[in-house]
Amino acid sequence: MRRRLLALICVTGSLVSACGMIPGGQERKTVTVWLMKDSASEEFLQRFTEDFEHTHKDLRLDIRIQEWTGIVEKVRGALDDDSGDGPDVIEVGNTQVPLYADGGRLVDLTLESMRDWGKEKWLPGLAQPGKDGNQQYGIPWYAANRVVIYRKDLFEQAGITRPPKTRDEWLADTEKLDSGGNQGIYLAGQDWYTLSGFIWDEGGDLARENDHEWQGTLDAPAALRGMDFYRRLQALGDGPVGADEEHPPQAGVFAGGKVAQLVAVPGLAHSIVRQNPDLKDRLGFFPVPGRTAARPGTVFTGGSDLVVPQNTEDQFAATAVVGALTGAKWDTELARTMNYVPNKTTLAGAVAGEEGVAAMAAGAAHGRATPHTPQWADVEADNPIKEYMTRVLTGADPAAEARRASRKITEALTPDVG
Repeated sequence: MRRRLLALICVTGSLVSACGMIPGGQERKTVTVWLMKDSASEEFLQRFTEDFEHTHKDLRLDIRIQEWTGIVEKVRGALDDDSGDGPDVIEVGNTQVPLYADGGRLVDLTLESMRDWGKEKWLPGLAQPGKDGNQQYGIPWYAANRVVIYRKDLFEQAGITRPPKTRDEWLADTEKLDSGGNQGIYLAGQDWYTLSGFIWDEGGDLARENDHEWQGTLDAPAALRGMDFYRRLQALGDGPVGADEEHPPQAGVFAGGKVAQLVAVPGLAHSIVRQNPDLKDRLGFFPVPGRTAARPGTVFTGGSDLVVPQNTEDQFAATAVVGALTGAKWDTELARTMNYVPNKTTLAGAVAGEEGVAAMAAGAAHGRATPHTPQWADVEADNPIKEYMTRVLTGADPAAEARRASRKITEALTPDVG
């Protein structure tokens, strides 16, 4: 926190900044908040700042917008900086929390989470990555996850009157749609986030910890069942088996007009319509189907948590900001403004009027995140899961390839102590 005199002009790189003293001449304390670009609109941040400073007369906010590119090293540098000029609250990707919690560089917010913030209602895909053992460091802010974006007109032409509820129904419907020159679904061969959901639904994992050691588990029977479902679904379209969903960008493929479905975040629909305005009123959304109709499929949950650096000079003020941003009032407002999923299952009704977001919220209630270890970033750096998927989709033995990929995951998750 930095104290500033009213007479000084505030010159910062912030989006929202103001100088002032509370009545009686006492100087306000400044809380510096790092938020990521495009996580919240400027108008939302203006309204939040005005409300927060009105209800916290001794505090002012200095919100600074950060770029995702290079953010890991920037945050690490801030966490190691003892000058007192660093941020007091930081938005981080939910799966990044273990990178920053390592070494005791974040404030333990377990007490506030249990006492004040209703952690028992948080989305599991946001809450779990924010933990280290029984301690909560990352506080869920908002979520986004994959749903199925589909062409309502092509479903109607195929005689499909409602979106599928189960995986078996999904396969049957997709087979009907994969005809007449149309792809039943566009699913790239290396879309490992989508595969992860199928593996989790079967009771498997990408990796598991045993006696404090992580091991890749793609070769477990449950994980192999998830891959087999992926193989059958992917075959009902022309997605490239040797590329992920960004090569080529799947929004452009869908906009071409010959694809009935794809798996993506609902926001991708805006890009599709920009490229093909004729599809504006033809798109629908439904949750990724589960093994039974009782619940949607498990999905990878992306999004952001808020953390408080250990080197903050005013932990009380920092946690006040976290509590306000993640509380029901402003978290709901953020979700409505930005088409996100709120951080609690109990707030899903706030976005029920938006079809795409409602489909996301249904899936997010059963969301998961990548294995909870700082070394997972090393797995993604040279991702053996992608190579495994391509090999299986081109006819290689699934069990043998899964063993090979699992060994590589295990090696990446084993810290180098030499």
